[in-house]
Amino acid sequence: MAALGYDRYCDELRVQTALLRSSVEGADMTAPVAACPGWTLGQLLRHVGSTHHWAATVVRTRATGPVPEDLVNDVSGYADAEPAAMDAWLAEGTALLVDALRTAGPTARVWTPGPGGSTLFWARRMLHEAVVHRADAYRTAGAEFTLDEDIAVDGIDEWMGFGAVPEVIAPRPGVPPLLGPGRTLRFHGVGATPGAAVEWLVDLTGDRVLSRRTDERDGGRGGVSGGIGGRVSGGGGVSGGDDEREDRHEDRRAAVTVRATMSDLLLLLYRRRTPTGTGIGIDGDAGLLDLWVERSGFWLRE
Repeated sequence: MAALGYDRYCDELRVQTALLRSSVEGADMTAPVAACPGWTLGQLLRHVGSTHHWAATVVRTRATGPVPEDLVNDVSGYADAEPAAMDAWLAEGTALLVDALRTAGPTARVWTPGPGGSTLFWARRMLHEAVVHRADAYRTAGAEFTLDEDIAVDGIDEWMGFGAVPEVIAPRPGVPPLLGPGRTLRFHGVGATPGAAVEWLVDLTGDRVLSRRTDERDGGRGGVSGGIGGRVSGGGGVSGGDDEREDRHEDRRAAVTVRATMSDLLLLLYRRRTPTGTGIGIDGDAGLLDLWVERSGFWLRE
């Protein structure tokens, strides 16, 4: 599966946010959001709407440097938010962001909090931000969350891009090193139809992280994750050029293999699902999986 493309990112940003809004109609805005400790549903909606307003400002002004994030991070005053006000704030933010993205086009140069430096970064990042928080809202409201496979695959690709930046392997006090002999992870995404599986192999055996994607529907041809979200430095996309390492591990048993639907794999990476959850299979070193998810998700905490 290829990247969705700019127009699809913009379209789906509207769709995913509309689904989020509809899922909380009549819901208790003071209900706690399990995936965001300390937040209520109203605060979650405020955060998503504020993120869209913030990103819209970055794109519309063609910002060349960081834009203050106070609007995004401070949701303390919205624990018992009025539902209509939160819905209007979220709708306005999405409309402003999509309009700014469509006006700018996919190649406009703009500040990004990670590699990319263009509006394409923002379209992709804001889509997957909305997807994950829609899952949070659905869980809070007791609704069943579903997601198109190609969107989930693109979200995993984005995460794999994060997993290749230098910050992932940088030494951290009290944190075990990530790289080492025999450290490989395989993620097997189960397709809804036969022959539609997608796999990602993450190789931690060298001096940097390599990841490779293969698609059954494409005859097993390798693909690379691309595009990165979050505030990180370094080059974008997945590390490449180490063909010998890729070939060496292509058929070798991984230290840990994870099997789940595309949607569940994506939510597992964002810690919205647990390795022991229904429908998720783990074979091998669960500790390595936890370490890699923690290290590759550093950008969520910065």
